[in-house]
Amino acid sequence: MDTATVLVPMGLGHLRQVLDLGHQVFDTSTKPYTSWSLTSVAEHLDSPDNACWVALDSDRVVGFVLGSMEFELRDDWGYLEWIAVAPDMQGHGIARRLVDACSAALFARGALRIVADVENNNTASATLMTRSGFHPAATVTLFVRPNPEEPQADAGSALPPVAPGTKRDLIRRGRLAGEGRGGR
Repeated sequence: MDTATVLVPMGLGHLRQVLDLGHQVFDTSTKPYTSWSLTSVAEHLDSPDNACWVALDSDRVVGFVLGSMEFELRDDWGYLEWIAVAPDMQGHGIARRLVDACSAALFARGALRIVADVENNNTASATLMTRSGFHPAATVTLFVRPNPEEPQADAGSALPPVAPGTKRDLIRRGRLAGEGRGGR
C-alpha cells in the first residue's frame, strides 16, 4: 500500500486532472453507450449524493473514483461508475483504497447494493472488484449489427464515437434499465 498517497473527496480543483487521467486510461470505443467527458465528471460532482474521491501524490491526482446513488432506475443502489489509477502508480493498492472509500460513502448514503460494470477482458478490474467484495451478478452481451450499406461496416469495425452525456441521457430515459425492469 502506498502511504504517501492520500485520498480526499474530489473537488472542482481536481476536475482538469481527473478528466486528463480518464482520457489517458479509458478506452470508450468498446461499448457505444460509454463516454468519458467533462459532462460525465461534472454530473457526478454536481450530484448531492456523489461518492467521488481522488488519490493525491503531493498535488498530482494519481487516481480517482466516481460513484453516485444513481444506478438506472434504483434509488437504493449505488453505482461505482468510473475508477482509474495512473499507469505509473498502479500496483500500490490505490485502486482498492478508492473502491473502499467510494463504497463506504455509498453505503452511508443508504445503498443496499453497489454495482460496478467491468469489460470481459479487463481482468485487472475484475480482480479488484472481486477482492473488494463484489461478485458477478449478471452478464450482458452487446450485439452489434453494422449497416451493410456502409463500406466500413464489417464485424471488426470500430464502433462510432458517442456524444458526451449520451449514457446519462439513456439512463434518464430508461433505455438502460436493469434485468426485468423493461427498457433495452
